[in-house]
Amino acid sequence: MAITLNNGFKMPIIGLGVWRMEGQKIRDLILNSIKIGYRHFDCAADYKNEAEVGEALKEAFDSGLVKREDLFITTKLWNSDHGHVLEACKDSLKKLQLDYLDLYLVHFPVAVRHAGVGNTSSPLGDDGVLDIDTSISLETTWHAMEDLVLSGLVRSIGISNYDIFLTRDCLAYSKIKPAVNQIETHPYFQRDSLVKFCQKHGICVTAHTPLGGATANTEWFGSVSCLDDQVLKGLAEKYKRTAAQIALRWGIQRNTVVIPKTSKLERLKENFQVFDFELSKEYMELIGSIDKKCRTNQPAVFWGIDLFA
Repeated sequence: MAITLNNGFKMPIIGLGVWRMEGQKIRDLILNSIKIGYRHFDCAADYKNEAEVGEALKEAFDSGLVKREDLFITTKLWNSDHGHVLEACKDSLKKLQLDYLDLYLVHFPVAVRHAGVGNTSSPLGDDGVLDIDTSISLETTWHAMEDLVLSGLVRSIGISNYDIFLTRDCLAYSKIKPAVNQIETHPYFQRDSLVKFCQKHGICVTAHTPLGGATANTEWFGSVSCLDDQVLKGLAEKYKRTAAQIALRWGIQRNTVVIPKTSKLERLKENFQVFDFELSKEYMELIGSIDKKCRTNQPAVFWGIDLFA
């Protein structure tokens, strides 16, 4: 099952995020997920594991497990490389051992002090606040992203963590429209207005943290997981599914791409088993009623400033 992007390319509606994955776990994760049926992988320079992902992909290609053209690979431009888009993209391609990317995203709508291509960082000033570079506009960054498409290094380009205002501006100054806006959205942080705005203007929404981050984000950010919600648990019992499967199915029926992450084989299988049932309109609306407007991914913890304020 796939969503057709505004440039005609198809993006699998479920993918696997590789944030916080490292070493041997990456190899096993990628190979096992391909065997299960995953064809979409969501990476980023800042995850600091592109080289490991690249080794796993090479093994998958060399062994005949899958062909390159059968996969949809996303990675992201980090904040410190806004003034070095071409170099950063080529660095990611080299690490991933790929000739092209299916999708390249601007990870956050902010440029920070450059620390060398491939050396992703979030430098803080003496005041403990993120050292934002105010000399590079998002428009400048976007036009450099467009050049990647024209050069054949990237098939689609998009944005990530952009609100309605920034997305509208990108639509206004772009020659190549963003194909995707990847945002945090899940039953406790539904962001219905942003989702509707993007979809109305032909931008596919990808839901990162589609399960609300669960244990990992609770540990890092002290957030509450939607998977413990009684509504989701009740629907899971009714449909003989898990709360995670209900949340993912809800995301899919909103026409959003979902990219859950897990390092556990059983969860990998479970997260992919969401195509043989459908939530009724009544239950979609019921899940719609549990929105808490609760962001679970809070980089302000590390940056000393809330960019979403």
